[in-house]
Amino acid sequence: MTASATIPRTMKAVVLTGHGGLEKLVYRTDVKVPVPNKGEVLIEVSACGMNNTDVWVRQAAYGTDEDPKAPSSWRRGGTTLTFPRIQGTDSVGRIVAVGAGVDAKRIGQRVMVDFSIYNAEDDSLADCDYIGHGRDGGYAEYLTVPAENAHVVRRPMTDAELATFCCAYLTGEHMLDRARVAAGERVLITGASGGVGSGLVQLVRARGGIPYAVAGPGKEDQVKAIGAEAVVTRGKGDLVAEVAKATGGKPIDVVADLVGGSMFNDLLRILRAEGRYVTAGAIGGPVVELDLRTLYLKHLEMHGSTQGTRGAFRRLVGYIEDGKINAILAATYKLSDFHRAQTEFMNKGFVGKLVVVPDAKWDLASKRPAA
Repeated sequence: MTASATIPRTMKAVVLTGHGGLEKLVYRTDVKVPVPNKGEVLIEVSACGMNNTDVWVRQAAYGTDEDPKAPSSWRRGGTTLTFPRIQGTDSVGRIVAVGAGVDAKRIGQRVMVDFSIYNAEDDSLADCDYIGHGRDGGYAEYLTVPAENAHVVRRPMTDAELATFCCAYLTGEHMLDRARVAAGERVLITGASGGVGSGLVQLVRARGGIPYAVAGPGKEDQVKAIGAEAVVTRGKGDLVAEVAKATGGKPIDVVADLVGGSMFNDLLRILRAEGRYVTAGAIGGPVVELDLRTLYLKHLEMHGSTQGTRGAFRRLVGYIEDGKINAILAATYKLSDFHRAQTEFMNKGFVGKLVVVPDAKWDLASKRPAA
């Protein structure tokens, strides 16, 4: 291992000790600092964004094919999750050591981590895992990742701002890839105030598409300011009629759904004939009612989507550096205050992303480095 300076033997981290409530997340000060293996880098973490997957994995809320209410972690057919586990996918920090085979010149680079663990040489996601599940993640002072997953980002934004992109925006970009969203197409985005949803609004614009949003009461103006063409208030009136009003009767080409639940069949009704539906979440309920006649008579396409490819992540870095997408940072929390941070995350009273910062880095969280 080649290191930049003295690296401590132990670190502070939030450790998931099992499935259950918040009590299963333990803030520890004696966790062993990992050592980078061949082809890996050691990152001193400065910020890490929060995601729904953290909560669902802790709660074992993914169900099984046989029983949607059965306790199950991510990767329902068989899990790589072991306890204790450090979660956290959206890691940002600086490389402080490298393993064998990695150029020592990488030490000192500020990087954003592609959280996907790719188990195929190409961009196939059929057997994909992720950092924070199959291996330890960024709710800690240090983590190791494959060197290819550590991407330098040269845009002068704070580390906390940079930590808003990783999981949410890669998820959104892959959704748009799956649905083949093109310039000029109208995309209806549900859950548009959350991390993935607010990212989708910007990502649709980056492609030249026209985003329309569904968001909770009181969040309409903020979502509109992000870039939505119009915002429909969730739960207000008839969804089909409200969307038609918002678009002026123009057709919706693609629905990018993060909610599911009771609105699912209405979303298919909203789509034009030969429209495309894509989902990467189910915060409104994973078990839905489907009128198959809507699906087959309109010749609709349906796509499931999770995570994203190497190519999509490189594209995301380009969008960030070109200023095509911007951070929507709602709040930051100290790592030692993790229970409060995840409680606020689950309450969903914010627009954009919440980020946690190691206590030792707290004073630097809002510092903006030079380009």
